[in-house]
Amino acid sequence: MRIYNTQTRQKEPFEPLTPGQVRMYVCGITAYDLSHIGHARSALVFDVIRRYLEFKGYRMLFVRNFTDVDDKIIKRAEKESVSAGGLSERYIAEYQKDMGRLGILAATVEPKATEYIPQMIALIERLVVRGFAYVVDGDVYFEVRRFPPYGRLSGKNLDELLAGARVEVDERKRDPHDFALWKSTKPGEPSWESPWGPGRPGWHIECSAMSMEHLGESFDIHGGGEDLIFPHHDCEIAQSEAATDKPFVRYWIHNGFVTINQEKMSKSLGNFFTVREIFEKSPYPVQRTAEALRYFLLATHYRSPLDFSDDGLWEAKRAVDRFYDLFQRLDESTAPKGQGDGLLPAVLDRFGEAFRQAMDDDFNTPAAIAQLQVLRAEVNKLMETGLSKQACENAREEFRSLGRVLGLLQLDWREWFGTVVQPQTADGVITGEEVTVRLVERTEARRRKDFKKADEIRTELESLGITIEDRPDGTSRWKR
Repeated sequence: MRIYNTQTRQKEPFEPLTPGQVRMYVCGITAYDLSHIGHARSALVFDVIRRYLEFKGYRMLFVRNFTDVDDKIIKRAEKESVSAGGLSERYIAEYQKDMGRLGILAATVEPKATEYIPQMIALIERLVVRGFAYVVDGDVYFEVRRFPPYGRLSGKNLDELLAGARVEVDERKRDPHDFALWKSTKPGEPSWESPWGPGRPGWHIECSAMSMEHLGESFDIHGGGEDLIFPHHDCEIAQSEAATDKPFVRYWIHNGFVTINQEKMSKSLGNFFTVREIFEKSPYPVQRTAEALRYFLLATHYRSPLDFSDDGLWEAKRAVDRFYDLFQRLDESTAPKGQGDGLLPAVLDRFGEAFRQAMDDDFNTPAAIAQLQVLRAEVNKLMETGLSKQACENAREEFRSLGRVLGLLQLDWREWFGTVVQPQTADGVITGEEVTVRLVERTEARRRKDFKKADEIRTELESLGITIEDRPDGTSRWKR
C-alpha cells in the first residue's frame, strides 16, 4: 500500500508507527455557516480512507475536530446578535445532519476547540519556556525564524512568504510571519484565563493541542483540504515539533479543490452550493441522492481538482442505477443451478483483487469504481449463461463488501428504485398494485397477440414514470 505524502511530494509505502493500528487526525470545519460541497468532498475523502484502512484490518483511532472559537465565528455571531458558542453549536449540528445524510461515519473522537483550552495553554507555555514564543501585551506569538524548517510542507521559502490567511500584520511582532498562539481579549469576545491574561487561542494551536491529546506527540496521518497546507499545517508542524523535538506527523494527505461548472465557488457569482441545497433540490429520496453524490465525488481522484455540476451528479446516479438493475436480477433468480456457477468464484476473486490494488495505490477510487463497473458487466454476462440463486447471493455479497469501502451499493434494490416524483393518475398517485394490474393486462394482451393493446399499456405506464423490461421467459418487471 502506497500513499502520496504532501511533505515529500511522492508516494511512499504505508507503515504506521504501531503495527496494526492507524492514528489519523483530520481538520474539521470552522462552525459559522452551512457546509458546502467542498466540505462534503473533504469529509468523504477521509471517510473512505478510514473505511479502507479498517477493511484492510487496521484498528483506527480517527479524530476530526470542530473549530468553535474563531474570528469568523465571532464576527457572524455579532452580526446575528447571538453568542459565539450558540452560533457554533447550531452549525456543528447542521454539519452533523448533512454528513449523516451523506453517509459519513462519525469519527472515533470529535473534539471541540473550546473543550481543550487547558491543553492549548500548557502547549503555549512549553513554547514560551523553550524560547520559540514571546509575549507582547497579553498576546503570544510563535517566532517562525526560531524554527528553520518552517514552510517545508508547502515548499515555501520563508524569505519569500507573504502573510497567509489569518496571519495578522502587527508591528509588535518580531517578524511579520510570526503567528498568534494566544490572543488577548477584546470587548464582547469570548475569553479564558491564562498566564498572559484573559484571551482566546489562535487557530493553529487548537489542532496541535487536540491531536496530541488524543493521538500522542507523533502519529500516522494528518489530513485536510489543500487550502490548509499553508499556513495552517505549516504552523502546526512548527509549533508541535518545536515543543516536542519529535516528528509530528508521518503522512500528510490533502484533497483537491472543488469548482462549480469550472469556476471557483463564490457567493457573489451565485454558484455556491451547500450540501443541504443539493439534497433539497434533488427529486430523489435522501439515500438515493447520497449514493449519487458519493459516487460522483469519488469518481475523481482525491488529489485532483473536481468540477461539480448537476449533469455530472445525475450521470453518476444513472451509473449507480445500473448496479441496482443487476442486483434486482440477482435477487429474482430462482435457478437451482447455472452454467456460470463454476466461473463466478474466479471472476469475483480477480476483480476483488483489482479493486484492492486500486485502493492500495494512494486510495485510487476512480480505478476502484472502474473495477466494480467491469465486474458488474461480467456478472451480467454470467447471468445470461445462468447463475443459481446461491451464486447470485455470493455475487451480491461481493458487491456489498467492496461497496462498503466506498459507502455505496448497500441498499436493497427495492429501496433504490423507490418513488422519485410520484406519477399521477386521474385518481391520484399510481400504486405498485395498480402497476401490477396493468402488467397483468398487458401480459394477457401479448398472449392474445394484441400487440397494439400491449403497446398502449406500456406507453401509458411510461407517461407515469414506469419503466418496463420484458424478460426472455415472457414475464415483465418494472421500476419507477
